[in-house]
Amino acid sequence: MIRRVVRRWSVLGGLRELSPVARLLVLTQLAFNVGFFLVLPFLAGHLGDDLGLAGATVGLVLGVRTFSQQGLFVLGGTLADRYGTRPLVLTGCALRVAGFLVLGYAGELVTVLAGVVLTGLAAALFSPAVEAALAREGARSEATGGPPRSRLLAMFAVAGEIGAVTGPVLGTILLAAGFRATCLTAAAVFVLILALHARLLPREPGAHAAEPPVAGLRRVLRHRRFLAFAAAYSAGLVAYNQLYPALPAELERAGHTSALGWLFALASAQVVLGQTAVTEGARRLGARRALTVGFAVTALAFAPAAFAAPAGLRGPLPAVTMVVLLTCGQMLITPVATDVAARLAGEQHLGAHLGVLSTAGGLAVLIAGTLTGGLLELVPDGGALAVTPWAVLALIPAAAATAMWMLLRPSAVPYPGEHVSRAMSR
Repeated sequence: MIRRVVRRWSVLGGLRELSPVARLLVLTQLAFNVGFFLVLPFLAGHLGDDLGLAGATVGLVLGVRTFSQQGLFVLGGTLADRYGTRPLVLTGCALRVAGFLVLGYAGELVTVLAGVVLTGLAAALFSPAVEAALAREGARSEATGGPPRSRLLAMFAVAGEIGAVTGPVLGTILLAAGFRATCLTAAAVFVLILALHARLLPREPGAHAAEPPVAGLRRVLRHRRFLAFAAAYSAGLVAYNQLYPALPAELERAGHTSALGWLFALASAQVVLGQTAVTEGARRLGARRALTVGFAVTALAFAPAAFAAPAGLRGPLPAVTMVVLLTCGQMLITPVATDVAARLAGEQHLGAHLGVLSTAGGLAVLIAGTLTGGLLELVPDGGALAVTPWAVLALIPAAAATAMWMLLRPSAVPYPGEHVSRAMSR
């Protein structure tokens, strides 16, 4: 009995059910994140402590890195539709290797900026290509009676989270030898990824190789329902991103700043242990209800802090609740939303559609971070005004929940999960 449960819900057990390409893509996400998170958590400290850059300059460097990655996903997705997965993954890995080498030897701002742009552009090329390829593999799997696409996407998320947890642990060990050694190790990881993908990724033309490169982007920009869906989905990323600015603010107010690392570990453990089961439950609910519930749970994550902050209540419970509910909401939302995005796209120009979805989220986080950053300064002071940032942050996913319920009417979206959920509930 126990063995059956482990085989059904574990990532490694589920990998055996996948096609060779889908299995490679899931493991690719794990390897990408191990290599990336070997370096990223320690970059700011290196820039400030080792290179002596001012705080504002460090912020600029990190912002440039984020924009060169998230802001350019639409470029990588569009190119993947035209040229295929393999060229984008190999080129992205080569750029990531170059970026880490530059960062490892950079001694001045211009060189540092070149390194972070290369590392960001690398992900902008390979990430949407891998996601689009996995979405296509999921469609093939469903058509042949294999695992549903949402399950593949859940496994993809779990593999990425394992990599995101493993990378910093290894980076902490390597950092004893210096930041350069960490960068060189990360570059070596991506050399290995490049070599394996050069050997194992099939040589397939782009799904839309015969069309002009911008054909997919034009199609996305004319798809008003998809653009509305992308805008609503971005609200979830804005809310989940509050683990970085809002969670520390609440912990500071409550006097538990030392708990931050443990709470991030809790979020990772939730994803690794529970993502597959949550996604299976979301399939039973159907896309419309799953996304609506996911955004509603996300909105509720800010409620305990909204009550505790004005009352001056101290203790870790509001912060713990915030982490648990934000992570649960994200676990419900992400695989289902990616699946729905592919169906809204009609399974065409998946790279462009998923690239726009990611870029919209990145821009939303950037804009919202600017707007909410000042509000969060009210949190540590307590008092009646301390409820304001939490109320604003709760309204964003609450509005998205309403939007999802309206956008995903069964007659509007060809999503078979709605029929699956009804059949399984009989």
